[in-house]
Amino acid sequence: MTILICAAVLLWVSIYVWVNPTKTPYMRSEELRIGGDVDAKWVPISEIAPVMARSVVAAEDANYCNHWGFDMTAIRAAVDSGGARGASTLSQQVVKNVFLWHGRSYLRKALEAGLTPLVELIWSKQRILEVYLNIAEFDEGVFGVEAAARHYFGVGPENLSATQSARLAAILPSPKKRSASRPSNSVRKRTRQIIDGAATIRRDGRAACFED
Repeated sequence: MTILICAAVLLWVSIYVWVNPTKTPYMRSEELRIGGDVDAKWVPISEIAPVMARSVVAAEDANYCNHWGFDMTAIRAAVDSGGARGASTLSQQVVKNVFLWHGRSYLRKALEAGLTPLVELIWSKQRILEVYLNIAEFDEGVFGVEAAARHYFGVGPENLSATQSARLAAILPSPKKRSASRPSNSVRKRTRQIIDGAATIRRDGRAACFED
């Protein structure tokens, strides 16, 4: 039974190397909540402005190319701050959204901890980021960078500027309360930080694992 369960999990994770998870469990729960379809359209990473990918990494997981799913430096910093800051990597967020459910529970955290290294082992870094960019929530009922780019700026994801990309990345921690097209002062400040961060990880090689 244990072997069968492990084989099933391995197959489940492996499928998404080729199959795009266009509707995640969270998207479906949001459809039930809002009473309609969410706005989401899959787009390959080759059709997303490279600066958008760098902006998300700079904002959410600057050491993305240097860890195996868990950023131990960020985890230690979170512990030292008493849990006031997050330490979830892009890989963990993808695992949570594609395979699990939202909400705080020890069971979900345990499953996330087990699945994250497996996803890192089987998927490429570029694939993990591609999935993240297509399933991240950017507003109520708006998922993925293709829908977000058109929703906020009226452009395709391939035409996003550095500022537009940084604004989208800046609202990710709280997409229902923040706006990329009508940014608050805090979002504007965060946008400037992300623009600098995206340029920095490009210069120092921390974008090499997901850029061709």
